[in-house]
Amino acid sequence: MWMVRLHFYLNVMLVAALLPLTASGQPPSPHKQIEALVDGRSAQYVQASKAIWEYAELGYHEEKSSALLQRDLKDAGFRVEAGVADEPTAFIATYGHGSPIIGVLGEFDALPGLSQAAVPDRYPLAAAAPGHGCGHNLLGAGAALASVALKDYMERNHVAGTLRYYGTPAEEGGDGKVYMVRAGLFRDVDVVLHWHPADRNTVSNGGALAITSAKFLFHGIAAHAAFAPERGRSALDAVMLMGTGIEFMREHVPSNTRIHYIVSNGGAAPNIVPDTAELFLYARSPSLDTLDGIWGRIVKIGQGAAMMTETTLDVKILGSDNNIIANDALAKVAQKNLEEVGGFRYTAEENHFAEELQKSLPQGGARDPGSTASIEPLRPFNPNEPAASTDVGDVSWNVPTIGFTAATFVPGVVPHTWQAAACAGMSIGQKGMLVAAKALAVTGADLLSSPQLIQDAKKDFALQLAGKTYKSEIPSGQKPPLDYRP
Repeated sequence: MWMVRLHFYLNVMLVAALLPLTASGQPPSPHKQIEALVDGRSAQYVQASKAIWEYAELGYHEEKSSALLQRDLKDAGFRVEAGVADEPTAFIATYGHGSPIIGVLGEFDALPGLSQAAVPDRYPLAAAAPGHGCGHNLLGAGAALASVALKDYMERNHVAGTLRYYGTPAEEGGDGKVYMVRAGLFRDVDVVLHWHPADRNTVSNGGALAITSAKFLFHGIAAHAAFAPERGRSALDAVMLMGTGIEFMREHVPSNTRIHYIVSNGGAAPNIVPDTAELFLYARSPSLDTLDGIWGRIVKIGQGAAMMTETTLDVKILGSDNNIIANDALAKVAQKNLEEVGGFRYTAEENHFAEELQKSLPQGGARDPGSTASIEPLRPFNPNEPAASTDVGDVSWNVPTIGFTAATFVPGVVPHTWQAAACAGMSIGQKGMLVAAKALAVTGADLLSSPQLIQDAKKDFALQLAGKTYKSEIPSGQKPPLDYRP
């Protein structure tokens, strides 16, 4: 008990030291208090981001990463519930009681095959090993830093309400948040905040692409490919025909549709007619309603390929994420706060790193490194611009949600690359993480102090969803795919 009390008093002394009076003798504004609290806690969470970067654990296997964040949040005074929603690495860390309830999303899964040292040349730390090519080491640690700084502010200023950090696993194709939504873990939340690494500082007001993924498994009849080919019915032929059909379909879908696939099983040997073969496919569109129609046509192409080859087809839906619902009321406040926090400037060493790294980018891909100090203006999502997918979308269909991107990557670097993994492991990524943590924390403070802002957010949420119903393509009752990343 005496250790707990000592920790509490040391924390109070630390907070007091971080928050000197202004020149006029008045205490600093709530936002400046929170920014100072983020700075005071930053060393610990920069180290956490580096540790998670080194762990580089795949979706639903983030045991060390999840445990580290749980431990840090518990030590900071949060109550932690682990293993929620039938996901061993998912958790919720809670501080405070009563209304309002503000959620902050954290992710910590890596990507396969993107192992990379924190250097500006391609240099895997381990061949074919995972790496943080989407910066989720920064995302999880930065969201935790924001939550702890906001908790310190609430404690110091006797601010009522509940703060929740959601440790969400397997964002990269495992739909961790979808299963957490289904488990009712966001049912009582008033507003959710999130952020993501990028090469620029922006407010993410809606957007992202809805996505459905599935494996199309064809069953045929094996035979000797030379001695008795007429006895065989090739499952691989069906896969190839399905791929051809999809290519012809591309001309007749909206231009902002994305369809990509691999042959995940092509048979055992060339001299055996394959009795099983599999196509692993993703399809995306700016809205799930549009994607529904496209998906139905993709399934028909698979069925047609099975008919042509006299094989049979099993379709297994693996995942499905919705597009993100905008919230204009939250976006205005978030934009103001991000502009107030501001970006950061590179040191000479960081500038050299950026210039060397940009040499590996395609011609015209590099941007001015000085842009890390700028904040991009607020603008609506353009469905014809490049976009990705995320299970944050499903959260946003259930709770008013707003997000940020922060310049953790060298300008011109895109996610899911070794260049992004390199940036996520060094000071450029870590400085961007602090920008995100401050923007999240001050926005959380605004929400805790303004019932009107929360009501405005809920009003806009209802307006955006008028006439729409949340749904997921993941079959009802399906459990989280804990083994989707071997």
